[in-house]
Amino acid sequence: RERQLVTFSMARTIMILFGPPGAGKGTHGPKIVESRNIPQLSTGDMLRAAVAAGTDVGKKAKAIMDSGGLVTDEIVIGIIKDEIAKPECKNGFILDGFPRTLAQANALDEMLAARGEKVNCVIALEVPDSVLEERICGRWIHKTSGRSYHVKFAPPKSLPAGAKPSASNMKDDVTGEALMQRSDDTAEALKKRLSSYHAETVPILKHYEPAGIVTRCNANQAMDKVWGEIEGALSKISSGAWSWKSVAFMTLQAGFVYAVCSKRFNLKLV
Repeated sequence: RERQLVTFSMARTIMILFGPPGAGKGTHGPKIVESRNIPQLSTGDMLRAAVAAGTDVGKKAKAIMDSGGLVTDEIVIGIIKDEIAKPECKNGFILDGFPRTLAQANALDEMLAARGEKVNCVIALEVPDSVLEERICGRWIHKTSGRSYHVKFAPPKSLPAGAKPSASNMKDDVTGEALMQRSDDTAEALKKRLSSYHAETVPILKHYEPAGIVTRCNANQAMDKVWGEIEGALSKISSGAWSWKSVAFMTLQAGFVYAVCSKRFNLKLV
């Protein structure tokens, strides 16, 4: 007779990753994904996927967007709830770009609590605004390929030493085509983005700090050192006490296994 292996699941890694533009989320996020074997979930990507798949929540979101409205927090939470139930999230997940407000954080907490879970790691990559301006405003990209350059840290071969960057001397190394700057990579646009980021993020970090799960990483240093701080935060992740739902489920599993084995092998408790 074929035997089935009964498996037990510990609490998942449920992480929120914060960082202003240019702080290095695009660099370190994928490394966390690989290190923990968990996906990085973007609310924008999930929303588009739900609409494309025609899920119930996706249909509601599409109707609102088609009418020119803003998708509600309730719908976003519904999309996240559907996504984290998928097999690829069995070990956990990273939320990127959500929550943005205290109301969203509370809604997220409530949704997870209903599943017997909670956020157990919050990482904030921190870089002084003045440094971010240098990083962001020096970026140029090759639109077709997505290749990225920086006038100081990774200049194209076409930029003469000491020259002021311009459309005429900023060329893609591979194709020789002109590079471009994003419209929001200007000092004025960045100032607005950072102001909004700080206003949104600070209250959320304060919301989770009493739980002892927030780590503020100095992202204004060598990448290996930044990663070292991130690894330190990851090593602190603990599932803590298992939820009553998990304990109850495992107790039922254990009882079932004992009942089957005792009947088959005539086992008795002593």
